[in-house]
Amino acid sequence: MKQTVNKASEKYRILFVCHGNICRSPMAEFVMKQMVSDAGLSDIFEIASAATSTEELGNPVYPPARRKLAEHGISCDKKTARQLRRADYDCYDLLIGMDSYNIRNMIRMCGGDDPEGKIHKLLDFTTRPDDVADPWYTGNFDATWRDCVEGCRALLDYIISPRS
Repeated sequence: MKQTVNKASEKYRILFVCHGNICRSPMAEFVMKQMVSDAGLSDIFEIASAATSTEELGNPVYPPARRKLAEHGISCDKKTARQLRRADYDCYDLLIGMDSYNIRNMIRMCGGDDPEGKIHKLLDFTTRPDDVADPWYTGNFDATWRDCVEGCRALLDYIISPRS
C-alpha cells in the first residue's frame, strides 16, 4: 500500500464499497471527498464508491442517507449505484469495505486474493476496528454518519502522514 501522498502528478485512488452502494459507501465517498477538499487535496485524490451486489444498480443514494449528508452541507447529486468490477483492483490504490461481509465479497470479486494488500475495512484505520453501522436494517443514519466520519478521518490521516 502507498504510504504517503507526495506526487502532484499522481492521483491517489480510493474506492469505498458496501452491499448496495446506496447508503454506507456513498456516505463514506462524499464524506472523504469533503475532507480532502477541506484539506486542499482534491487535485491529488480520486474517490468513488461501488456495490458488491446488483440489487440497486443505477439507483440514487437512498433518501435518508442523502438527507444525512445534506445536513452537513454535502451533496451527493448524480451519484448512482454501480457494481465493483474485477478491474477496480488494478485501478484503485485502496478498496475500502464497510463490513466483514463486504470484504469477503470484494476479495472474491477481485479474483479471490488481495496480493497487494489493498482491501481493508474502513474502521480498521481507527482505534476501534469494527463494521460500519448498517442503516438499511436499523434506520440509524446518525451511527453510520459517525462511523464514516471517524473512519474517513483516520484513513486520510493514515494516507497523508509520513511513515518512517
